[in-house]
Amino acid sequence: MQQILVIYYSQSGQLKDIVNQFVAPFQSAGIGIDFYSIEMEESFPFPWTDEAFFGAFPESFLQIPQPIKPIKQEFLEKEYSLIILAYQVWFLSPSIPINSFLKSTFAKDLLYNKPVITLSGTRNMWISSQEKIKLLLLENKAHLVGNIALTDKHQNHISVLTIVHWLFTGKKDRYLGIFPKAGVSEKDIASASLYGETVLKQMHTGIYTPDLQKEIVAQGGVRIKPFLLSAEKKANRLFGIWARLIYGSPRRKFLLKCFHAYLYLAIWILMPIVWLFYWITYPLFYKKISRQVVNAQQSAVSSQ
Repeated sequence: MQQILVIYYSQSGQLKDIVNQFVAPFQSAGIGIDFYSIEMEESFPFPWTDEAFFGAFPESFLQIPQPIKPIKQEFLEKEYSLIILAYQVWFLSPSIPINSFLKSTFAKDLLYNKPVITLSGTRNMWISSQEKIKLLLLENKAHLVGNIALTDKHQNHISVLTIVHWLFTGKKDRYLGIFPKAGVSEKDIASASLYGETVLKQMHTGIYTPDLQKEIVAQGGVRIKPFLLSAEKKANRLFGIWARLIYGSPRRKFLLKCFHAYLYLAIWILMPIVWLFYWITYPLFYKKISRQVVNAQQSAVSSQ
């Protein structure tokens, strides 16, 4: 019997809900599913505190692994037909738990020569993180064959307000009674089963072709807002400067407070200015931007 291993880390439970919907078609087809939830030696809180959240920034962005608890031996002894890697994005990089796993000896054993589907549930920026995931999978000699990226589709600044409410209170409700619920919508979570069915069809053939990602994109499994694609590239460069400045510094606490202030300034003052300039010049670069979006959708998987 074919077996699938789901490797994931979920704080709030949203990502696990997405995973459950995605694997439902496989379970209906009688395929065995194992779930490996990554556990840290020192766990991260949820809801977050200010200190813990911003304190995770340098190590998250710089992809510095932290100790994880050993994986169950039974997972290492099984032969899996497909690996599903479900991950969160922290500060434009894979979360510390996912990154720590991918840099562990367990990952080398589990992922070697295996087809992998990546599955993420994020606010709206995931492309930089996916690129980093691709490199880590290549280092582990895995084959990335498909990617599904589900996001919060609300306007950027609305999703900032709602995600902050959720992260720091643990409540996924309508902030102030007027804003939408944070995170991936219930409708989009339910739609994950559609992408599972698409992957299942190719799994039956034993061959994963580039058409798989094209079909996932056509079904809405990867949506990219042009402005956010541009903004993420700039943010990734700036985050790199901040992370390297803070990590290992004796003034870490002070610099983290400065980064907190910078992030507030960037989101609420600088980004609207950049957004306005972007759309003023958009007609001049329409064809180039359209190509970038299509390339990002398809290049979310590595060529094998």
